[in-house]
Amino acid sequence: MKKLFLITLAILVFFTVEVKAQVIDITSLDLETCIEIALENNLTLMRSQANLGIAEANLIGDQGQRIPTLTTGASSGYRWGRSINPVTNQFENNRIGNVNLFGNSNVTLFAGQQITNTIKQSKTNIEVEKYNVEATENDITLNVINFFINVVFAKEQLKIAQNQLSTTQEQLTITTKLVDAGSLPLANKLDIQAQNATNQLEVINATNTLRIAKLNLSQALAIPFNNELDVYTPDLDPEDYLLTQKDPEEIYEISRDLMPQIKAADLGVLSAEYGERVAKGGYMPTLGVGVSAFSNYIDQPNFFGVRPEFGTQISNNFSNSANLQLNIPILSNMRNRSNVQRARLQKRLSEIQEWETNLQLRQDIETAYTDAYAARQSYQASQIRVASLEESFRVAKQRFDAGAINFADYQLGQNNFFNAQADLVTAKYTYIFRVKVLDFYLGNPLKL
Repeated sequence: MKKLFLITLAILVFFTVEVKAQVIDITSLDLETCIEIALENNLTLMRSQANLGIAEANLIGDQGQRIPTLTTGASSGYRWGRSINPVTNQFENNRIGNVNLFGNSNVTLFAGQQITNTIKQSKTNIEVEKYNVEATENDITLNVINFFINVVFAKEQLKIAQNQLSTTQEQLTITTKLVDAGSLPLANKLDIQAQNATNQLEVINATNTLRIAKLNLSQALAIPFNNELDVYTPDLDPEDYLLTQKDPEEIYEISRDLMPQIKAADLGVLSAEYGERVAKGGYMPTLGVGVSAFSNYIDQPNFFGVRPEFGTQISNNFSNSANLQLNIPILSNMRNRSNVQRARLQKRLSEIQEWETNLQLRQDIETAYTDAYAARQSYQASQIRVASLEESFRVAKQRFDAGAINFADYQLGQNNFFNAQADLVTAKYTYIFRVKVLDFYLGNPLKL
C-alpha cells in the first residue's frame, strides 16, 4: 500500500511539473512573464531571502534571552573504596550505587540594557534585510527590462537588414536582365552582386546579435538557452513615453523616500547605534537569579538494615536552593574596550555606507536623466534624418533605374537610408529604456 502511494505521488508531481512547464510558452514571452521567471529563479534574490530568514532567526534567539533557562537531568553510578555513605554518614569500604536527580533554572534580571538593545538591533536588521530583498527585486526587474528591450531591438535590426537585402536582391534581378539584354555593362551587375554579398553578411551579423540578445535574456531568467525563445513585441511608440519635466534634484528628493537601498542604509546606521549601546553595556553590572533542586537515591541500607524504596528516598533527600548573583566587571582583559571601539567603527562604516548609497543614487539619477535627454534628442534627429534619406533614396532609385546615375551613387543612397533606419531603431529603444529608468526612480510601475 505504501509503495502504491509513493508511485501515485511521484506521478502527480511529474504531471504537475509538466503542466507548469507547458504553461510557459518560450516562443512568445511577454515582459511580465519574464520578470516573474527571473524573480523566481534568481540566486541573488534567494540569497537575500535567506539572509532575511537568518535575521528573523537571530531575533528569536535574542528575545529568548529574557526567558528563564531550565535544565533537568539525572546521573547514576557506583563508588568503590573508602568513602562516606550518604545514608549512614559513616566511612565504609563497600560499593555504593547512587542515582542523582537535579534541575536548574536561571534568568537575567539586569544586564546593562544589553538584551533590550540586542533585540532592537535584531528587529532593525530584519527591516534592513526586507529592504535588501526589495532592492534586489528592483535590480532584477530593471535588468530584465533591459535584456527584453535588447531582444526587441535586435529583432527590429534584423528586419531592417533583411529588408535591405531584399531591396538589393530585387535590384540585382532587374540589373541582371538589363545586362543580359546588353542595356547595361557587366560591371553594374558585379557591383550589385558585391552589395548583395555585403547585405547577406549584415543579415548574418544581425541574426547572431539577436541570438546573443536571447542568450542574455535566458541567462537573466536563469533558464536553459533555446534559440526558439522569443518575446512578444509590444507596439512601442516613443510618443507614449514622455520625459519627465522634473529636474534631477527633484527626482532625487522623490526617489530618496522610495528607494529600498536608501532605507536599508539609513536603518544600517540605526542598527550600528544599537550595536554600540550593546557594547557599552558590557561595562555595566549584571544581576541574575537562579533556583535549583536536587535529590538522590543510595543503594545502601540505613541504620536498621532496611533498604528504603526509591520514591521514599528521593522524597526524603529532596533539597532546593535559590540565589541572586551580581557580577561587576572590573577587569575584562580589554574585551569591553575593544568591543566598544569595534562598535563605533562599525557605526562609522554604516554612516559611510549611507553617504555612499545616497551619493550613488544621486549620480545614477543624474546619469539617467542626461542619458534620457540625449536619447530624446537623438531620436528626434533620427526621425528627421530617416524621412529625408528615404525620399533621397526613392529619387536615387528612380534615377538609377532610368540610367541617370551610376551604381555607386545608388548604393550610397541605399546605405545611407538603411543605416539611418538602424540608427532610428537604436535611438527609439534607447530612449524608451532611459525613460523607464527615470520612471523607476519616480516610483512609477516598471511596465512597457
